[in-house]
Amino acid sequence: MATGALSPAPPPRRPQPAHSPAPQSASTPPSGPRLRLRVSRSTPEPSGLSERAGEVTQPEPKGRKRPLHPVGKRPCAAAAQRWHRAWGGTACKERRGAGLRAAGKITCNGMVGLGVRRGLGPGLLALSMLGFCLILQVSAKRPPKTPPCPPSCSCTRDTAFCVDSKAVPRNLPSEVISLTLVNAAFSEIQDGAFSHLPLLQFLLLNSNKFTLIGDNAFTGLSHLQYLFIENNDIWALSKFTFRGLKSLTHLSLANNNLQTLPRDIFRPLDILSDLDLRGNALNCDCKVKWLVEWLTHTNTTVAPIYCASPPRFQEHKVQDLPLREFDCITTDFVLYQTLAFPAVSAEPFLYSSDLYLALAQPGASACTVLKWDYVERQLRDYDRIPAPSAVHCKPMVVDSQLYVVVAQLFGGSYIYHWDPNTTRFTKLQDIDPQRVRKPNDLEAFRIDGDWYFAVADSSKAGATSLYRWHQNGFYSHQALHAWHRDTDLEFVDGEGKPRLIVSSSSQAPVIYQWSRTQKQFVAQGEVTQVPDAQAVKHFRAGRDSYLCLSRYIGDSKILRWEGTRFSEVQALPSRGSLALQPFLVGGRRYLALGSDFSFTQIYQWDEGRQKFVRFQELAVQAPRAFCYMPAGDAQLLLAPSFKGQTLVYRHVVVDLSA
Repeated sequence: MATGALSPAPPPRRPQPAHSPAPQSASTPPSGPRLRLRVSRSTPEPSGLSERAGEVTQPEPKGRKRPLHPVGKRPCAAAAQRWHRAWGGTACKERRGAGLRAAGKITCNGMVGLGVRRGLGPGLLALSMLGFCLILQVSAKRPPKTPPCPPSCSCTRDTAFCVDSKAVPRNLPSEVISLTLVNAAFSEIQDGAFSHLPLLQFLLLNSNKFTLIGDNAFTGLSHLQYLFIENNDIWALSKFTFRGLKSLTHLSLANNNLQTLPRDIFRPLDILSDLDLRGNALNCDCKVKWLVEWLTHTNTTVAPIYCASPPRFQEHKVQDLPLREFDCITTDFVLYQTLAFPAVSAEPFLYSSDLYLALAQPGASACTVLKWDYVERQLRDYDRIPAPSAVHCKPMVVDSQLYVVVAQLFGGSYIYHWDPNTTRFTKLQDIDPQRVRKPNDLEAFRIDGDWYFAVADSSKAGATSLYRWHQNGFYSHQALHAWHRDTDLEFVDGEGKPRLIVSSSSQAPVIYQWSRTQKQFVAQGEVTQVPDAQAVKHFRAGRDSYLCLSRYIGDSKILRWEGTRFSEVQALPSRGSLALQPFLVGGRRYLALGSDFSFTQIYQWDEGRQKFVRFQELAVQAPRAFCYMPAGDAQLLLAPSFKGQTLVYRHVVVDLSA
């Protein structure tokens, strides 16, 4: 076995100050002879392992106590003990074994072996070990870093107070639970402005110039309990401003410019206990009605709020306003569907539980039948009846059979029958062209179980005629009002006395009353207040019956039946009017009055004044009829136009307090 040895040499002494000898301590390497290292080279060793890598001996200096550091009592105890053995003279012997210790565990033998292989001296090896342990120990005791804080803020570990910030600070500690923004240099709080502070519990935004708060400005603040937004310039809030603040208990919006609050703005705040709205100029109109209702049943403590307007409520406490003082429900007619063709009449009807609409279209040479689609909620094409000069298409359902009377200016008038087997209309019979020369209107009705229809004839030589259904067809029953250019018919069944009113463009309207003994209409009198009328309609309001008569030149008239005669109650300006129609929707009564020279006017009946008041204007060109058609939950008003498209309006109810 070949061996080699290194000659011992005295180790170099460290320089000491002249006035103070260096103290001996466990961290100072002792002086003495250098180490003697013997290395056996006879047998090659396995990779990474050595049965006996070497033997280090050193005489222990006399009079020096060996510093003992029990293993496991403090960090780096094992390394300090190895250092003491290396410099204190005890031999450091490598333990025998087939493998290394657990990963990451530094042993004396491993370090010595490394030092030997690399030619390092034992002193340098020991210092390396000590330095390594000191680094670990220092890093373990390193104090935490100071949390970040923007220049405009002063911060602690969980609070931040910011002045003159140009935006909501983004680099605040995520542990912040209290944030105050004062005199901020921005006016709008954007959506998600505080989402980077999920632990926030207290937020004070007082004395700024905020004018707008985004819909989701406070999203992500599920722990926020206190929110103060006082002394700003906020004049409006969104319904979703406080969405997601499920833990909020205190909210103050005092001293802003709020004039109204969106309905149910406080609904997301389930556990709100205190609310302050003082110092705002609230306008106590319909937009505040919901707040009055909410204040009556909420458990939230609300400081007294006062109205700034309107004058009748000024300086009144909001909590004390009577709900009956708010009239906040109104209605509107909105365009619902456009039928891209002109028409001169519209008649809705039910057949086999389906809703249909018959339209007279002289421009298309047809009576067009549309069907209401309950799924799409639209009128759809269904069928057409040939009619080159149709002025009116009147559907009638008699004994579960569908008939359509087609009145034409030229080429004669006809009656068609719907055949369910072939699913088409077939001609049933002609109407005597010698009796009906120039039809202008059709009216169908039932008296004592019998079906009738009447045709108003506007020719000089024609006569308004009455037809009666008998077994398998309609037959002429009576001729009425000959040679008078009749324009419209209205059947009135009131007080058990059926009446038929016939208007004319050349004389006053005539009233006929049904005689049950003669089974005919008998002339009863004239409506002398109106010298001529283009259209006549009626309605009932309470116990009173009224007539509406439109005139092409002059004012249209509203007349009330006084028992023996009609008396005028209202005149409506209506130059160029050929059509009008009173109708009732959900307890509200309206009157549609058309004109060839201006827009259509919608009037609403004022029950207190017993008159119509102007309600709305519709852009309908030259209407020839108006038709009210309920279709499921949709209340529709149809306006056939002679010059333009046929428009369908929907009646909607608007809650102004919403």
